[in-house]
Amino acid sequence: MSDLHAELDHFDRLILKEVQRDAKPSLSDLARAVGLSTSPCWRRLKRLEEAGVIRGQVAILDPRALGLDAMAYVQVSLIDHREETIAAFDAFVAHEAQVIECASITGESDYMLKVVARDPEDLETFLMRRLLGLGIVRGTVTNFILRQKKYATALPVE
Repeated sequence: MSDLHAELDHFDRLILKEVQRDAKPSLSDLARAVGLSTSPCWRRLKRLEEAGVIRGQVAILDPRALGLDAMAYVQVSLIDHREETIAAFDAFVAHEAQVIECASITGESDYMLKVVARDPEDLETFLMRRLLGLGIVRGTVTNFILRQKKYATALPVE
């Protein structure tokens, strides 16, 4: 993929901007928006998908519309860094639907999770019974999200 980065031209970048804004345009609408005919646009789109620049297409849902009114960032520190501990944590995160983001981080904690829940009590249940119940977490620091000031999924493709 790093080789493709150097090969991205103006039209590739326009295509990437457009599909980040709306992943469901017709091919003719996409081609018109970027100033290409449909065949070259389709070839470029397929090349970007095959190269892994476009990893997939998803619908972005409103958490509140689904009754998920609580969201928090949770810093997690593991009890140790043995391979089995990390594998157990990774497996938990991979299968836990309430965890919508997970990153290993620098600093005092090992991981940062973004967690959704129905309400604060549901988040507490997740933390106390599920996360801490794993037996591999030394501690957590939880920050409730009061209001999201910005939420974006589009990456800069300048």
